[in-house]
Amino acid sequence: MEPPIHSGNWRQTPGLRVRRSGRGYTLIELMIVMAIISILVSIAVPLYQKSLIRSKESILKNNLFTLRTVIDEYTFDKKKAPQTLQDLVDQGYLREIPYDPITGSNNTWKIVTEDALTAVDQTDPGIWDVHSGSDQKSLDGSMYSDW
Repeated sequence: MEPPIHSGNWRQTPGLRVRRSGRGYTLIELMIVMAIISILVSIAVPLYQKSLIRSKESILKNNLFTLRTVIDEYTFDKKKAPQTLQDLVDQGYLREIPYDPITGSNNTWKIVTEDALTAVDQTDPGIWDVHSGSDQKSLDGSMYSDW
C-alpha cells in the first residue's frame, strides 16, 4: 500500500517522498530584495537632502526678515542706525542675534552700512542691511549672500 499523499511540506515524487525545507531564502530572492531597497534609497536620499536645504533657506529668509525689520525699528526709535548687531540685543530689540542656518553661525552675517550722505545721523552711519555670509548657491541658483 502506498503512503497517503500529504499537503504542506511534503512533496510526492514517483517512488520517493521528499521533505522540503521551508526555512531561509534563496540567494536570488535576497539579491532582488537588496536591489529594490537600493533603488528606493537612491530615490529617497536626494529628496531628503533637498528638503533639508529648503528648510534652511526658509529659516534664512525668516531670520533676514526679522533682522531687517528690527534694524528699521531701531533706526526709527533711536533716530540713528545700530552700529553692530549686538546693539539690537543690548537695547532689547532681539533676545540674541539669530544664526545663519547656511553657515551655522551668528557671527558670519555680512553687514551693509548706510551711505553717510543718506544716513539718518550723518555723523555716525550704521547698519542699513544684512545678508548671509555664505558663498554658496541656493536651490534657485542665486547666491545666499545676495538675499
